[in-house]
This record gives sequence, structure tokens and C-alpha cells, in this order.
Amino acid sequence: MTQIRTFTTLLCAGAAALVLGAGQATAQVKIGSVLSVTGPASFLGDPEKRTLEIYVEELNKKGGVNGQKIQLVIYDDGGDANAARTFATRLVEEDKVVAMVGGTTTGATMAMIPVFEEAQIPFISLAGAIQIVEPVKKWVFKTPHTDKMACEKIFTDLRKRKLTTIALISGQDAFGKSMRDQCVAVAPKFGMTIAHEESYGPRDSDMTPQLTNIRNKAGVQAVVNPGFGQGPAIVTRNYRQLGVTLPLYQSHGVASKQFIDLAGPAAEGVRLPAAALLVADKLPDSDKQKSVVVNYSKTYTQRTGQPVSTFGGHAYDGLMILFEAMTRAKSNTDKAKIRDEIEKTKGFVGTGGIVNMSPTDHMGLELSAFRMLEIKNGDWTILPDSGS
Repeated sequence: MTQIRTFTTLLCAGAAALVLGAGQATAQVKIGSVLSVTGPASFLGDPEKRTLEIYVEELNKKGGVNGQKIQLVIYDDGGDANAARTFATRLVEEDKVVAMVGGTTTGATMAMIPVFEEAQIPFISLAGAIQIVEPVKKWVFKTPHTDKMACEKIFTDLRKRKLTTIALISGQDAFGKSMRDQCVAVAPKFGMTIAHEESYGPRDSDMTPQLTNIRNKAGVQAVVNPGFGQGPAIVTRNYRQLGVTLPLYQSHGVASKQFIDLAGPAAEGVRLPAAALLVADKLPDSDKQKSVVVNYSKTYTQRTGQPVSTFGGHAYDGLMILFEAMTRAKSNTDKAKIRDEIEKTKGFVGTGGIVNMSPTDHMGLELSAFRMLEIKNGDWTILPDSGS
């Protein structure tokens, strides 16, 4: 059995780099990844790394792709976009990868896009912001739902509750800024009025002043928090400490059990859009995604001892979309053919939804791929009519 193992540990731009290979056999196909395994986005990057390792090993047990074993080369950018770009260059110039599955954060992804576009190497990102794929870039794809979709899903739920006047409290990271902009842009379409806005930095540990301003704003009926990382958990705790009772919505950027653990009892009643993976055991048997998300969930928890998150699921989807594209292309070296086959992905049932890509859509997910969830008794529950 081919074993994935660590070859070396490097330091670059202050971030740790892990280079992992799938054994020593010759004629391997190299797939690259740059992830935020450590640092402020580690709760995203760590399950992504674990997922890629697990499923590359599984694929290699079955013979790899087109008769070649897969060698997975992973670098940890530590949440640093500059380090991500450095590692992307290394993957192209030194490691000679044929494709890339990675980019934990929007900032890291945007920093790496020019490298892979110039090198003409397929790049499947695991980050959320819409600007990754809009406008369409020839060599760039992504698996997670976009921040625009998250705004639309939240606003749809708000409208059902007859709540139309909201406040935003947004993170100042690339994802938080992008989702804030998308929410502002689509608000009129849903009849939403944004009556007040606040923001917080990535190192802020107390959002009480911003939330006090929101609490004191007359007419606000609900609060939406575009952001990821620990910030939204702090917002949620401070929100309850101030006694604010307005409905609170978070983004899909906190779709992991870690958010519930960090926010504690304050998370009760919080709503957010997320992939079906978080509620795999609660899906009806008729759901087309059920077998995929249940199998992934069982495999991941058994192999790691950790609860699943949608972020590991994004990595699973990216790797499997790439694997199927390479299989259809019947080539592990023709990057253009592989790119073309990724773009032709149709009916792929993943953890994030059913993917149908095209030359004008390099993500391929519809809004129904999102489920609207509410946290009750420390767990996820599916709201009625929340997805496909």
C-alpha cells in the first residue's frame, strides 16, 4: 500500500511548508496545494489538508489516475497571502505540478491566481469570495459557494420572516470585505435596507462597542455578520452579553463545529447558510447528496477523530473534480486538456452540491446547494424548504 509521508519541512516568509509525497515510485503525477494549515485560518486549512491526504491515499490504493500514482505536494502558508504566492511559484517552477487544489482563504487565492494563470496550470480554489471566478479566469475554478450566494440565501430567509431592515458587522479580511460588498449590492433585489454598518479587525477581541452602536440604532430588525475565523464567534458572544435579541445571521465562513464550540451557548438561534455536509445524518434518503456526504463524513471522522466541516468537503470536491477531469482527459500531463475537462464537469455530486460548470461558470453551484441552518441545543438543524 502506498503511504503518504512527510518528505521535508521548510520555512518561507515565516510560514511552515509541508511537502508530502505518495511514496517513492517513479512516474508519479504531482498535484499541488497551498493551505492555511496553521495560523488564524487553520480551522479551515487543517481539515482541507487532512482530506486531501486521506483521499489521495485512497485513490492511490485503487491505482491512482490513468495508471499513475498521485504525489501530493502541500505547503502551509500560515494564513499569509505573500507566503502563498511564494509557494505557488515554487509549485510551478520547482515541483512541476500539473494542477493545483488549494487556496484556503480569499486573500491567498487572489495572490496565487496570477502565478497559475501565467503558468497555464489548472487551479481549483477552496476559498469563498465571488471575485475568484467572476469575471471568469481561464485556468481558475472554485468549489465553495460564493459570498454573493450566502447573502442571497440569508436575505431570502429574512424576507420569509418579514424582516427587511438590517445592520451589518463585517470582518476586514478579504472574505469579510467581499461578502459585505456583495450583500450591499444584492440587498435592493431582496427589498433589504441596510440601516447601519460596523466592522472589526482580524485581531480584535471585543466587538462590544460596534454591537452597542447597532443595538442603539432604531429600526434594525436583524444583524448579518460577513466574516470567518474567530471574529464571528466573538461577535456572537458579545451579542448575547449585551442582551441583543434580534435575529443574528453568520456566513458560511463559520460552517464548522468549531464555531459552535467557540461561541458556546451564545450560538443558540444563530442562522447561517451551509452545505449539506454539516447535516448529513439529517438529510432525507431521497436527497441526491446524502450518500456522498454520509460516506465522506464517516471516512473523515473515522480517520481523524475530528468532526467534519464544510471546508474539508471543499477539498474533497476539488480533488475529485480534478481526478474525474484527468480521467476523462486520459492524460496526466496535458494541462490544457485537463483544464477543458474541469470546465466540462456536469452532474458531479459533491459535498457542496451538484456541480455543473461551463465556460461562463467556473463554480457550477446553484443557490439550492445551500441549506439554511439554525443552531439548536449546540447542534445544526435544517430549516424547512432550505435547499434542494
